[in-house]
Amino acid sequence: MIDCWVFTNSKGSLPISIGEIPAEITEGATPLLIDRVVAPYFESNCWILATGQNQECVIVDPGIDKPDLVEAILDKVKKSNLKAVAALITHGHIDHFFSLVPLCKSVPLRTYISAQDRYLLSDPLKALMQDGATKHLVASFGAVDFKEPDEIVEVEDFGRFDVAGLSIESIAAPGHTKGSMMFLVNNEQLISGDVLFAGSIGRTDLPSGSASDMRKTLKDRVLTLPDHLNVLPGHGPQTIIANERLNNPYLQREFLDY
Repeated sequence: MIDCWVFTNSKGSLPISIGEIPAEITEGATPLLIDRVVAPYFESNCWILATGQNQECVIVDPGIDKPDLVEAILDKVKKSNLKAVAALITHGHIDHFFSLVPLCKSVPLRTYISAQDRYLLSDPLKALMQDGATKHLVASFGAVDFKEPDEIVEVEDFGRFDVAGLSIESIAAPGHTKGSMMFLVNNEQLISGDVLFAGSIGRTDLPSGSASDMRKTLKDRVLTLPDHLNVLPGHGPQTIIANERLNNPYLQREFLDY
């Protein structure tokens, strides 16, 4: 089941369930296929984006399953007859890239990640607490030898690139990790990683996290975004910037000016 189609018209981005698309919305609008796989460990969202069925697609943050999440991801890709061509990694926490290398072995992909977090692809334990649950979980999998995928592109702040028919802008958003990135897709979708959730934000107490950096990111990079953007977070449901601006307690002056 496709998570949603998003149609963009003069009123902005509107997530619409399949079979519930009014003609007045679809007329003159640009459809975007959005699907996801929720990883069974830590419930991270692996988003799949394409301009439509039978097209190329990008895969965002392939997370943790045992042995990996590849089969579940490729099942979604095949059901819409998509061709995966790229992976976007929002940050270097293992619950967002555990399945990246096995996925790239099954389907050759170009991987986009920040230079600041790239080192974590081959040494993810550096981003974890010494006695944290994630480190123990990874050890229980017998996963000790990590390496980068073959083809990597380091993205920069306000970098722009086109892939799978999508226009993407990378936005540096440190705080959760030093190299956290958000990706703006077609000026309609914000892939926010663990920076922004529906009603919350990502934690800042892990190695390379920073509460002060997160506040600056929320002020300068999130609150400056337009209200119409649909948000695809690293965990939990979709939301929109307008809702978060009004209702997210971490985007209010009381928190940001603390």
